[in-house]
Amino acid sequence: MKKTFITTCAVLAFATPTFAGGLSDAMVAPEVIAADTTSSSSQGILVPIMALLLLAAAS
Repeated sequence: MKKTFITTCAVLAFATPTFAGGLSDAMVAPEVIAADTTSSSSQGILVPIMALLLLAAAS
């Protein structure tokens, strides 16, 4: 019984570090890329012109 206990303790002592690291990849945070979103000047005038045309057509 004593030899079985010593053998079991020795096996557990040497086997424990093998489970410490694991096989999963390291977690890496994704890189955040900010893009400039500017509207062109032609789109800025297009909406008011369309609104004026719709108002003119309605009257």
